Amino acid sequence: MAKWIALLRGINVSSQKLIRMRALEASCAALGWRDVRTYLQSGNVVFSAGKGIGAAQHGLAGALQARVASDFTHDVQVRVLAAREIDSLVRSNPLLTRKGVQENALYATFLFAPVAEDRFSQLELPIRPGEEAHLLGQVVCLHCPHGYGNTKLNNTFFERKLQVTATTRNWRTVLALRDLCQKR
Repeated sequence: MAKWIALLRGINVSSQKLIRMRALEASCAALGWRDVRTYLQSGNVVFSAGKGIGAAQHGLAGALQARVASDFTHDVQVRVLAAREIDSLVRSNPLLTRKGVQENALYATFLFAPVAEDRFSQLELPIRPGEEAHLLGQVVCLHCPHGYGNTKLNNTFFERKLQVTATTRNWRTVLALRDLCQKR
């Protein structure tokens, strides 16, 4: 079985779309997924299911989206990544090699659809001193030294400018999800 990560967008934020993680784990198990584990209360699920990558990702995301709608009556967007994708992100993040970059100032904005590199490079980014944004596949790697709550490089900005759904995680969460995928 392949290892996967599901990122649910917008649950348990400001008392909206509340879902208890044990209940979410039970919903995932009811889909036939194995080794289901959640991380934090913000909609991060690591699980094993099926084999391969590609169309399976969309099927898994659609299945969880439908299950959440059925079990919790919430309409949420779901992005599914293969464990190897999160591992590749951790190894390839260009910001990790920058001098003076603090890990607690790193974030990853996961795009729910591909965006062309030239389209991303043409964005007029509202960058403050020290901030950086780099597109790496379907992830925008961010350095926000003033804090994510103080940057204009947030989910709303990328969704509006790129016309694609997105969800953001801090780097500590990205590393924790990778580590959960590596555990048996």
